[in-house]
Amino acid sequence: MIIVGCDFHPGWQQVAVFDSATGEIREEKLENGNGEAKRFYVSLPSPARVGFEACGNTQWFEDLLDSLGHEVWIGDAAEIRASYVRKQKTDRRDAAHILKLLIEDRFPRLWRPSQVERDLRQLLIHRHRLVGIRTRVKNGLQHLLNRGVQLKQKLWSEAGQKVLRELPLEGWAAQRRQDLLKLLSGLNPQITQLDQAVERAAHEHPRACLLMTQPGIGPITTLAYVITMGDVTRFQRGKQVASYLGLIPSERSSSNRRRLGSISKQGSPFLRMLLVESVQTTSRRASGPPAYAEGWSLWHPDNLALTRVRTAIVREPER
Repeated sequence: MIIVGCDFHPGWQQVAVFDSATGEIREEKLENGNGEAKRFYVSLPSPARVGFEACGNTQWFEDLLDSLGHEVWIGDAAEIRASYVRKQKTDRRDAAHILKLLIEDRFPRLWRPSQVERDLRQLLIHRHRLVGIRTRVKNGLQHLLNRGVQLKQKLWSEAGQKVLRELPLEGWAAQRRQDLLKLLSGLNPQITQLDQAVERAAHEHPRACLLMTQPGIGPITTLAYVITMGDVTRFQRGKQVASYLGLIPSERSSSNRRRLGSISKQGSPFLRMLLVESVQTTSRRASGPPAYAEGWSLWHPDNLALTRVRTAIVREPER
């Protein structure tokens, strides 16, 4: 079997290749843009095992390896670095170190989402970015109206839009209003279409339907949760789910002294943001604490209380 340790960069990659039949190890530097990397992996007998650190620019590379029938192993970058004790760091050493971990079966392999799950992540991220742009556009329109008139949410009704269009503005302020209204009219149908796509995808997923029975959790949070967590059977306890999402406290303890800090924030920031919104929605709409938050105050402005409820929402479906 061919095993490849890859130090991946957006424009090129350094590889260390091990042939288990002959015991030979060779090193190469491959360019990504001119097709050299693709030709190299096409020439490898399938299936070869290719390992590299997790990063944000490898989507096309993963798809290429999948199409060629190779095994894709993605490793925890922090654990890989922690296992390297030398202070001399080069790309060749990194590739050789990854290969060594693969050969010795010490590679810190991460769970890898399926192609469908990766595509649904693009849907959620795209919607999130457009909603952020729309929020900035709305804030700009609210600023133009800030002449003693405070309509707040009523500004987006038909009557509010009429007031905004009839507002006497001159010069570039009037041009800004016209451009922002044009942007808003274009963003609204796009976001509506994405909302419908998210809702359809959530209702087609059995675990997402189960999760939506929790108060304050809608299709967006539900879909983000199921595609981020993947196969939950890989977690033995609910506490491991909270740890995976970075909702457990950071800790710096020694001897008999235990020091706990804020939450670790080592998981998905997008999903944590959605969980915060779920807690806020629950606290606004609930007439009393739900069963999983018994004894905790949803209305107390304490960050610890909110974190406890947020963690309980995460762990409840796994019980």
